[in-house]
Amino acid sequence: MTSPLRLFVALELPAEAVAALDAFARRAARDGLRVLPPEALHVTLAFLGGRAEEEVEPIAAALRAVAAPVEGLSLAGPAWLPPRRPSVLAVDLADPGGACARLQGAVSDALAALGAYAPERRAFRPHVTVARVRRGARVDRTLPDLAPGPTFAAPALTLYRSRLGPKGASYDALARTPLT
Repeated sequence: MTSPLRLFVALELPAEAVAALDAFARRAARDGLRVLPPEALHVTLAFLGGRAEEEVEPIAAALRAVAAPVEGLSLAGPAWLPPRRPSVLAVDLADPGGACARLQGAVSDALAALGAYAPERRAFRPHVTVARVRRGARVDRTLPDLAPGPTFAAPALTLYRSRLGPKGASYDALARTPLT
């Protein structure tokens, strides 16, 4: 028996947005924070957890069926999550047209219908995690300014495999659906 694959679904970000997020994270870097590499920056829509390898293609097919353009996004501002005892530094995304939230809802519904996902009870909050607080660390919560920058569109909806390691997680794209 093979071990389950740790899967999640995410929106990829365009290079300009990744560069702006990476620059912000590096300006915010301090003791107690582990800044994520640019290749780890994405918007998680659904964390599936451990799934069997045989489920990858049905999940990918469900994602292809609900894929829709996500345009008009912009960087909205930094946030410590959760607010009271933060474990991550994130950047919220403005989604004025609601396209990101609609796609997340469609992904959630499609994967729940497959039995591959249990929808979260909390409301979806479009954001990108840019740094993680090291275990036991207390960090200064003051942050540099973040310019909102231009609006952008998500280029793809992707099913990722996450591999945990001593230096953090690494991600392998298993199925990618362009959102053009």
